Amino acid sequence: MKKYLTWMVIFVLFTFVMTIFTGCAEKKSVVKSDSTQMQETAPTPIPQETAKKASPTEAAKIKESAVEQSSLMGATAKSPVSDINFDFDSSAIGPDARKILNVNADFFSKNKVSAIVVEGHCDERGTAEYNMALGQRRAQETKKYLVNLGINELKITTISYGAERPLDTGNNEDAWAKNRRAHFVVTP
Repeated sequence: MKKYLTWMVIFVLFTFVMTIFTGCAEKKSVVKSDSTQMQETAPTPIPQETAKKASPTEAAKIKESAVEQSSLMGATAKSPVSDINFDFDSSAIGPDARKILNVNADFFSKNKVSAIVVEGHCDERGTAEYNMALGQRRAQETKKYLVNLGINELKITTISYGAERPLDTGNNEDAWAKNRRAHFVVTP
């Protein structure tokens, strides 16, 4: 009986120790870029050959460089692609914006860009926190649309500037409409 209890204690301790070590394993965080936007705004994917994928470290370096370049260039940067605009308080991609994104995606696939930064912008109405979140949703929806068109997801980074970088500083509907946009910074 004593031998049986000794083995039982050893087994319980072994199980406990293994549980602790298994629970302490390093876990990688998973970031999901799901948007709360309805699925009806998503485009039909266009079949395309699979693009070569960069290694994760190369992709991270390229993204960091592109975001840094985006920050340095600001809203005055010239881009070979067109911006898209959004309706008030919306991150839905409209028909006009879809046409522009189709042209932009064609440019991205033909010109082998190394990084694309999608900047989400808002007009000055709303709180800073709300505008930052709305700008992020706009950038994410734009990224999702481009990925559905066959652009490599590893090349696209999103960032929100909210109302911090207005294109037009006016206080009227025309100025606000210009500021509700997704801007592209492309690294060749």
